[in-house]
Amino acid sequence: MTRPDTELDRSEHLRAAEGALLRVDELVAGYIPGVNILNRCDFYAQEGELVGIIGPNGAGKSTLLKALFGLVKVTSGTVKLRGEDITGRKANDLVRLGIGFVPQTNNVFPSLTINENLEMGVFQAPGTFEERFEQVASLFPALADRRQQRAGSLSGGERQMVAMGRALMAQPSVLLLDEPSAGLSPAMQDEVFIRARQINGTGVTVVMVEQNARRCLQICDRGYVLDQGRNAYTGTGSDLLNDPKIIELYLGTLARA
Repeated sequence: MTRPDTELDRSEHLRAAEGALLRVDELVAGYIPGVNILNRCDFYAQEGELVGIIGPNGAGKSTLLKALFGLVKVTSGTVKLRGEDITGRKANDLVRLGIGFVPQTNNVFPSLTINENLEMGVFQAPGTFEERFEQVASLFPALADRRQQRAGSLSGGERQMVAMGRALMAQPSVLLLDEPSAGLSPAMQDEVFIRARQINGTGVTVVMVEQNARRCLQICDRGYVLDQGRNAYTGTGSDLLNDPKIIELYLGTLARA
């Protein structure tokens, strides 16, 4: 486990980030001019990884995902995808480049059917719907069985599956999940984590922000602990899960699921 807030540890982090699929360097970002939520935050995800991001409320976890997806103004620092600078690019461009994003709330169109929600996922390539629907249905078979049902009539967990399925319709190489288990029953939380791991197993790099820290660290390859907009700790999911300092400082309050 490393703490990238020192120069030595940051240099180690930079070496590990070489050739990463998705990479963030010294990102400063926020919602209001002059008020930064992220403060020189570093992050990377290698191809095929499942990376978890945990930390206390207000640490900047969701802001990091939104900055990656062009939804928050970046003051300084860079976001790179396969070495290409994508800092501040518009969300529709990022979808075309292979980044999918599932927000925590308002992540489905409630007046539309499941089928119509999934169609929205291929708005840039409408002729590919049937082929991609079959791929998504293999991960979420219930969506195929109920494809004419309106999303607004679904449970919170079922809506989450629709939202994840819609993002996958665009065939992303990176899937950003913002608090996917928030507000769900324990059974549906487990379902979300299982599906996230299955999606990752198909070759999609998954970046997951989670308040259910313990469960997130159990399934992720690597994890980051954000605190006050900066990296407090980073390491493998197992290392973070079993580190006494992480347990004392973070898991005691974040892992009560």
